[in-house]
Amino acid sequence: MRSPFVRWSVLSVSLALALTSCAKGTGGASAPSPTAGQFNPSATFDGTITVMGFGATDEIGSTRVELAEKALGGADVKLVEGDLDIQQFLSSVAAGDPPDVIYANRDQIGTFASRGAIVPLTACIQGERIDTSMYNKNALAQVTFGDDVWGIPEFNQVQITMANADLLKDAGLSIEDVNGSSWEKVTAAAKKLYKAPGGKLKVVGFDSKLPEFLPLWAKANGADLLSADGKTAQLNSPQVVQALEFAVGVYEAQGGFAKVKALRDSADFFGKGNQFATGELGAMPMEQWYVNVLSDVSHDAPLAFDTFRTKQGEPLAYSSGSSWAIPRGAKNPGAACRFAKTMTLVDSWKAAAEARLAEREKENKPFTGVLTGNVKADEEIEKMLTSGGEPWDAGVKAFYEANDHTFSLPANPADSEFKTAWQDAVNRVLNGQEEPKQALDRAQQDAQAALDKAWASWTKRTN
Repeated sequence: MRSPFVRWSVLSVSLALALTSCAKGTGGASAPSPTAGQFNPSATFDGTITVMGFGATDEIGSTRVELAEKALGGADVKLVEGDLDIQQFLSSVAAGDPPDVIYANRDQIGTFASRGAIVPLTACIQGERIDTSMYNKNALAQVTFGDDVWGIPEFNQVQITMANADLLKDAGLSIEDVNGSSWEKVTAAAKKLYKAPGGKLKVVGFDSKLPEFLPLWAKANGADLLSADGKTAQLNSPQVVQALEFAVGVYEAQGGFAKVKALRDSADFFGKGNQFATGELGAMPMEQWYVNVLSDVSHDAPLAFDTFRTKQGEPLAYSSGSSWAIPRGAKNPGAACRFAKTMTLVDSWKAAAEARLAEREKENKPFTGVLTGNVKADEEIEKMLTSGGEPWDAGVKAFYEANDHTFSLPANPADSEFKTAWQDAVNRVLNGQEEPKQALDRAQQDAQAALDKAWASWTKRTN
């Protein structure tokens, strides 16, 4: 299965392109939302249900798909593998021939809902008696607005601090100098760690991971990009501007973002030639799944891990991830709901984790866990962890701790446009086109206009 990081990047671009090119009326307004009577936990289903955007290419996916297929009572599950094709999906909804269920990023759900491309899951949750208390509260909040839940949370992603222990030691530094608890120390560490003989960057001291981690740096500085009700952009608040200035300044202290990105892009990110193994990267915040990648491909690399931290030294992580949603006009919403429910049940996640554990034991490798959108499943899976020794045990401990200290951006009907506004602003700064305050002022106007329009349209449609 492709990494969550790759999925997130590809889908962000695809969504923006698709939503600007699709014809109006994508939502198929004539197709009514499912009612509670269509969902029954004792019902059985036949025929075939189509799942778009999900590939059961490992034991975590395949085990749960088998359980879901069994729970359907006879229906076959057809997987349209690969990343969700946004254009294909929206076109299928407009044509009245959508898949039964889609696998999408949680920050896409609001946009899909506002365009009528998916249906609310209130009736599904009630009819199938889904206990929503088992889901991560931030993950559930990301797919909830307008008094309805629009998606069922799946995997969860959080960030921790990862560093090359040898480079830290040689520079007289520790993991505490790069975990974010002191921005002054992070900048100083970046200057000590980076190496550019003859002006050619050979070692990135610290990668602040822009543009995608602006929400994390802003929150660490006490700011939210969006108001809690999802209606007011806060992109040019002093704290956000300060966060962007700092994160960009880290690159400038190392010769500029262009040089850092060039070295970043040349790395064998998923292979044994990754930046930590080759000594080309000092430290960065990164999603927890990369711990598993590093453990597999470069187990002997000199790694050090900690949670990402606020200026007060408290753990912090930006919760993001995937979800299941039912398209408007789906031919078998009952089966789709059962599928989404079963894929995210505690017992399903435990069975998948047990299958992963068995595979790891065969390979004589540690089982480092799986973060789901289900907090009760996470508790059970954490009990199954096996030791990989240090520093890997510290990495696993860090991401489980991070998972208890998360935040997320509120759901809203302009999810895609809002994300595009702040990411474009960051990119303009990174490319030297604008200063942080100027870029975020412009982003604030664009984002607020998109929010106002989307909420007005949403209110009109739902009323």
